[in-house]
Amino acid sequence: MKFTIKKVSDLITDGILEHPMDGNHGEKHPKTSDYVKEGIPFILVPDLVDGKVDLDNCNFISEKQSKILRKGFSKTGDVLFTHKATIGKVAIVDTKEYPYIILTPQITYYRLKNSDVIDSKYLYYYFTSKPFQEHFKMFASSGGTRSYLGITAQEKLSIIYPEKDYQQGIVKILSTYDDLIENNNRRIALLEKAAHELYKEWFVRFRFPGYETAEFENGIPKGWIIKRIGDIARVKSGYAFKSEWWIDEGVSVIKIKDIQNNTIDFSDLSKVSEENSLYAKQFFVTEGDLLIAMTGATIGKLALVPYSSERLVVNQRVGKFFCGNDPILNVGFLYFSLQQDWIQELIAMIAGSNAAQPNISSFDIEKIKILYNNETVEHFNTIASQYLKQMLLLIRNNQNLTKQRDLLLPRLMSGKLEV
Repeated sequence: MKFTIKKVSDLITDGILEHPMDGNHGEKHPKTSDYVKEGIPFILVPDLVDGKVDLDNCNFISEKQSKILRKGFSKTGDVLFTHKATIGKVAIVDTKEYPYIILTPQITYYRLKNSDVIDSKYLYYYFTSKPFQEHFKMFASSGGTRSYLGITAQEKLSIIYPEKDYQQGIVKILSTYDDLIENNNRRIALLEKAAHELYKEWFVRFRFPGYETAEFENGIPKGWIIKRIGDIARVKSGYAFKSEWWIDEGVSVIKIKDIQNNTIDFSDLSKVSEENSLYAKQFFVTEGDLLIAMTGATIGKLALVPYSSERLVVNQRVGKFFCGNDPILNVGFLYFSLQQDWIQELIAMIAGSNAAQPNISSFDIEKIKILYNNETVEHFNTIASQYLKQMLLLIRNNQNLTKQRDLLLPRLMSGKLEV
C-alpha cells in the first residue's frame, strides 16, 4: 500500500483568503450580552461532543454580529480541532439548517482543497488517532502556561494518507463503531426523555399515583411540604488540588470542563499521584454519583458519573452530592429537579450576584427550596433508577466501543491491519 506524506498547508484551504489558514480559526469571543435565542451557532470547545458539534445546546449570536467577527466561519464537511488550553478535541461539521457556524479562537477548522485526494472523514479519524494526537501535543506543550499551537505551526504538521479508495475502506470500518455509538446515544436520549416526562407528570402537573383521590389546596396536594435541597442530600465543592501536583499519569481528576451532556467526558482528564489523591478521599466518586458545575459559563450543568475502571476524584468548584453508598437508587428526584428551568435560572441568578465571574456555593445550592412528598419521591426514585441504570449501561457500552475503535484506528492507518 502506497502512503503519501504532505504538510497541512498543502491540503487545507479556507476558501476565502490566499494564505491557506488565515481565516480558519475564530478571531475573538463575543460578549455574553451578544448571545441570542436564535441565530448563528457560536461554537465553544465544550460544544464538540463525541466527534460532532452540539448544535442543540450551544450559544447563538445574530447574523449581523457574526459578520463583525469576520473569521472562523465553518461549514458542513469541515474538520474541527482544538488548539489552545484544551487541545486535541476533534469534530466533523454538519451545520444542518444553518448556513455556517462561528468558532471560538480556540478552534481551527480544516477544509480540504481537493476532496479527490483525501476524504474529510479520513482526515477526522487521522486527527483522532493516538500518533497524531501525541505528535500535536508534543509541539503544543512548549512555551507559556497553557498548551497552544498557533496557525503557522499547524500548517507544518504532516498528514499521512493512502489512496482514496483505501481511505474510504478505513472510514467504513471505523464508521461502523461510530454508528453503534450514535445508536446508543439515541437510546440514552430517549431513556432520559422518558424519565424526565415522568418527573414532570408527577411533580409539575401533579398527576402522581393516587392524584385522583388526593386533596389539593391552592393547587398543591395536601401532605406535600417545602424542603431545601440540603435536607435531601448534602453537596460539597471538590478538593483544591495544587497546580504543581498535575502529572501525566495517575489518578484522574474531574474538572468543570469535563462535565458535558449530563455525563463525564473522559478524553482529557487531569491526573494527580495516588499519594496526593488521598487528600481528597471524601471526593472520590462512583457510578451514579451526581456532580454540578459551581462556577463559570457552564454553572449549574449536571453530570451523572458513569462507570470507570479507574479511580475518579472531584476537583474544586465541581460539587458532589452525597446520596449514599449506592447513589443511583436515591439520585433520580434530585437529578431531574435540578434540570428544571426555574432551578437552573435561580442558580444563574444567585451565581451572577456573587462575583464578577458566576459562582455559587454549596450553601447556596443547599438552600434552594423544592416541593416534596416522601412517599411519591421514593416511588419515583425506584422507577427512575431503572432508567438511569440503563443509561449508564449504554454509556459503558459506548466506552468499550470507543476503546475498540481507538485500538483499530492506528493499525488501519499505518497499514499494519489490512482493510
